[in-house]
Amino acid sequence: MRHHVAIVLLGIPLAAAAQGPRTPEGKPDFSGTYDIAALTPLVRPANLGTRLELSDAEAEALAKKEAANLATGNAATDPNRKAPAAGGNIGSYNQLWFDRGTRAIRINGKWRTSIITDPPDGRLPELTAKGKAIAARNALHNRSTGEAFWLAEKLVPGPFDDPELRPLTERCLATFGTSAGPPMLPTAYNNLKQIVQTKDRVMILNEMVHDVRIVRMNSQHPPPDIRRWLGDSIGHWEGDTLVIDTTNFNDTPGLFSASSNLHVIERFTRIDASTLSYKFTVDDPTVWARPWSGEVVWPKTDQRVFEYACHEGNYSFTGILKGARVLEAAATGKLPK
Repeated sequence: MRHHVAIVLLGIPLAAAAQGPRTPEGKPDFSGTYDIAALTPLVRPANLGTRLELSDAEAEALAKKEAANLATGNAATDPNRKAPAAGGNIGSYNQLWFDRGTRAIRINGKWRTSIITDPPDGRLPELTAKGKAIAARNALHNRSTGEAFWLAEKLVPGPFDDPELRPLTERCLATFGTSAGPPMLPTAYNNLKQIVQTKDRVMILNEMVHDVRIVRMNSQHPPPDIRRWLGDSIGHWEGDTLVIDTTNFNDTPGLFSASSNLHVIERFTRIDASTLSYKFTVDDPTVWARPWSGEVVWPKTDQRVFEYACHEGNYSFTGILKGARVLEAAATGKLPK
């Protein structure tokens, strides 16, 4: 994990000058490092309805609220505090490690209420029956009741029966959230992306869990039986817009609840010399009743991408699996006195 200062997201009309470095072939050169941390949520709060934009006052209130949360989280801890209640939430990382950004996303001079732009309400489409089953499966791995619920519910195998049954992110094999994508979205920390562009390839390095995407230009997808965690990405140019088409996912894509039928189209366009527009459309008829789309801005940064050593000295799996065995022993009356 790393801590760095988030870049304020500037709102510059897409119609503004799209000047910037170009490759020897005359295409826009997007090479560089970008910090996409932002306070704008993926899904719009329901009370905002179809409002795409926040007022300046609302955006300022959001920024002040995050600053207050940071100040509270960074305050000195009382050394005489009592232990958390039994079975209660003991918290997560110290606030120091989080980097959610300092402001909402601003596009064309307007603050956005959500990353999702379609459907118009800024919310995810209705889940299909299969989508609900996948969501329930994912929720099962995050349940924590303090009891061996999997025994009472006769779940075979149980969610803690084998380390390979645990989620990929928990095992540090894939990025947290949908940071590496596709689509590539802001997350709680490690929001840097590095692009290295050549004539035939575009490499996108994700700071979180150091996932790497290789986009092959003007190529074709492999046969359907070849599947990858991040899918297979091919790219082409539509004028000055880089279009990336990704299919061939395995059954555990980085995008929450998505299936192997996930299909993502991403579009990169230069806003100005130091800012990219990133638009995407998600289509997975197995999971969602209709496609959905969103938009993020990618501002350049001088920050460096550091190694994400997720499993260095990691002893969590000992605690996870051993803790489950203790709960099972308690449930069956075999817990040693």
